[in-house]
Formats: sequence, structure tokens, C-alpha cells
Amino acid sequence: MNATTRIRPAALNLTPAAEQRIADLMAKAPADAVGVKLSTPRRGCSGLAYSVDYVTEAKPFDEKIETPGGTFYVDGSSILYLIGSTMDWVEDDFTAGFTFQNPNAKGSCGCGESFTV
Repeated sequence: MNATTRIRPAALNLTPAAEQRIADLMAKAPADAVGVKLSTPRRGCSGLAYSVDYVTEAKPFDEKIETPGGTFYVDGSSILYLIGSTMDWVEDDFTAGFTFQNPNAKGSCGCGESFTV
């Protein structure tokens, strides 16, 4: 009997623009940074917010995504809220920031800064 290895899909999809922004962030990261990490701390009017920060160490349950410009981590305690999401980087004349298409979100606040599941 042959055992086949099933490749697990990434918990979070990154657009090319998001990958480029991660590369830009890592190019000017502090010397001790090992990557950039997405987490969903409790804050905002809807309960959870998206937060992207430099990290100096990976935690055991973090999801690790290798990108061309550096390592991207997803917080292990946030992953259930983010499975199947797409992260993008959007810039226009007025704003610049990461955006999220999250199929797990049941609602979000008017400003788009927080969401609920």
C-alpha cells in the first residue's frame, strides 16, 4: 500500500501585493526580527482586530508561511478566525494598509478596523 502525502493548504492566502509589502517590511526590519506576524487581538467595536507586527521569535503553534521576501507568521490562537482568508495590501491617494477578505467574519464595524465571528 502506498501512502500519499496530502499537502495542507495555507491557512491564509497572501496576494502578490501583500507578499511585496512583507518584503518591504523585512527589508527595514529591526535586526532581531525573524518575520512579520498577523494576530487578532480583542479590541475595537466589533470585538477582534487585525494586527501585523514584527516578531523576534516564532511560537510553537504559529502558522509559518514562507514568502519570497521573508517569513510571515499567523498567531496560533488567531488561526481559527482566519482560515480561508485572503490578505492584500492596498494603496491609494488617501490610505495604505492591509485588507482582509475573511469568510469567517459575521460582521465588522463601520470603519473596517474590527470584526466579529
